[in-house]
Amino acid sequence: MHGAMNTPPQTSTRSLPDEAATAALGAELAALAGPGDLICLSGDLGAGKTALARGFIRARLGDLEVTSPTFTLVQVYGSGDDEIWHVDLYRIEETAELRELGLEEAMEDCICLIEWPDRLGDRLPADRLEVAIAFDGEGGRIATLVPHGVWKGRL
Repeated sequence: MHGAMNTPPQTSTRSLPDEAATAALGAELAALAGPGDLICLSGDLGAGKTALARGFIRARLGDLEVTSPTFTLVQVYGSGDDEIWHVDLYRIEETAELRELGLEEAMEDCICLIEWPDRLGDRLPADRLEVAIAFDGEGGRIATLVPHGVWKGRL
C-alpha cells in the first residue's frame, strides 16, 4: 500500500500546434471525466487554458458560447451529471475567498475545470488531473498532463 502512494505520477505530453489541437485535447478529456472530477489548468496568460476548457465544455454540452471566467471567477454550464464549473482563480488573493465561491461543494458533485489552481493552496484535492500548457518557442504549445489519484490509468 505504501509503495503505491509513493509512486510518481505518469506524466505525458501533447503537442498543441494550434487552437484546434488545444480544443481537441479538451474534447478528449471531456470523454474521460465525470461528476466529482477536477482538472487543473495552469500556464502563462494566453497559453490556452480557456481554449482547452472551451473544447471540453463544447464536447460535453454542444456548441455553447464559452467565455473566460476571469472577471466572474465562475461560469457554470450544464446540469446534473454534466454540470461543469469553469473557474478562474487568477484574481483570488487569499484562500478564505474560495469558501464564498462554493467551490469545495462543486468539486464533490460537478466536473470542475480550474484555471490558476495554485491559488487553492493546501485545498487542492489529491484526486485531480493537472494540465500545464507552455509555449513551445515555435508558435505552438506543449501540454503536460499529470494524473493524480483517480486519474491514474485513465489517460
